[in-house]
Amino acid sequence: MTHPSLSDVVSCLSDYDPNALPVAQARQIIREFITPVNAVEKVAIRSALERVLAADVISPIDVPSHDNSAMDGYALRSTDLDPQAAVALRVLGTAYAGRAYDGPVGSGECVRIMTGAVMPDGCDTVVPQEFTVDGSDTSVSVPAGVVRAGDNRRFRGEDLAAGKPALSKGKIVRPADLGLLASLGIAEVPVQRRLRVAFFSTGDELRSVGETLDQGCVYDSNRYTLYGMLTRLGCDIIDMGVIKDDPASLEAAFRSACENADAVITSGGVSVGAADYTKQMMAELGDVTFWKIGMRPGRPMAFGKIASNGKSAYLFGLPGNPVAVMVTFYFFARDALLHMMGAQVPPLPLSRVISQSAIRKKPGRTEYQRGILSIGEDGRQQVRITGSQGSGILRSMSDANCMVVLHHEQGSVSAGDAVDVLLFEGLI
Repeated sequence: MTHPSLSDVVSCLSDYDPNALPVAQARQIIREFITPVNAVEKVAIRSALERVLAADVISPIDVPSHDNSAMDGYALRSTDLDPQAAVALRVLGTAYAGRAYDGPVGSGECVRIMTGAVMPDGCDTVVPQEFTVDGSDTSVSVPAGVVRAGDNRRFRGEDLAAGKPALSKGKIVRPADLGLLASLGIAEVPVQRRLRVAFFSTGDELRSVGETLDQGCVYDSNRYTLYGMLTRLGCDIIDMGVIKDDPASLEAAFRSACENADAVITSGGVSVGAADYTKQMMAELGDVTFWKIGMRPGRPMAFGKIASNGKSAYLFGLPGNPVAVMVTFYFFARDALLHMMGAQVPPLPLSRVISQSAIRKKPGRTEYQRGILSIGEDGRQQVRITGSQGSGILRSMSDANCMVVLHHEQGSVSAGDAVDVLLFEGLI
């Protein structure tokens, strides 16, 4: 199958304008252009945490493997229950989890049973111990109406039946999934190999931590936020440092990156600055488009695919401002990288909360404002922005616990209006 070019993808969009591209349209183009990396490895389930399943996991057994009790109590025949009067039953013995009661249970009889124990033959109902009266080793009384037929009985295969999918291909394995796999006796699972992502910052003014900060220079923070975001996404990362605004250095960096990684992320060099050779080098090495996206922060962005010596990698050219790097990563690169991993990519979960103050905004672009979510005196969630929303104010991202998402068609917000927020917990 021939992979479509970017021009093929955008030709299907009648109103495509790279100089005024809505966020939704940019995300659509990226999604349609990206293809997953097909490479699978088998790992022990402890090593599968946060990995992407490469195939459906089919249950080899019924869970539970037998009908069992959901309560500590007495297993009985529902036909013995009287809706109008208490019933006295003879206790035959006790069934324990892992040690079943062996023998039939007739009319007027019951078995004391513990949670998880196999239901004795002939019994279909469990009355919890606290609902009984006059209990002893040999008899117990069940009052009228405390249980109905079939209560407190777990059926074989109720949780999961043998031959049915337990986990789906593309699922990112979470702690609960490890427990599920172990409950099925599965020791190894197939997972997608980790995505390799190379990243570097560009700019003569950038200095790495530990270097002398000359006049007019700044420490490079973008590689550290990218390191954190990519690590939490489960990628194998290649930090290539700071690359100077020099054509030869940039070309060498791009070629090395795409020869050793599945994706390349850069920060800086995608705007209109005269010294930005990055755009030129991106265009020379591959199928790359340059966008001015209708968003704030993060307007300039490059996307495409570059190649060198027969190898290729997807490219995400992010802006240079620290906040813009994080915003464009989370709203563009993150979903694309997950798609490359073969992961199921549900939409980012937005919550509706009350804005504590007015927020100015013009329709026609998407804005992402840093916010602090809290609980008001009325018990409802509320959000306030962190203050100045300049794209170079990285402290605002550190102070924030959420992003206020003001959509493309949305106008100004009044205090008391509901707004969409994206929580950082579990994301950043």
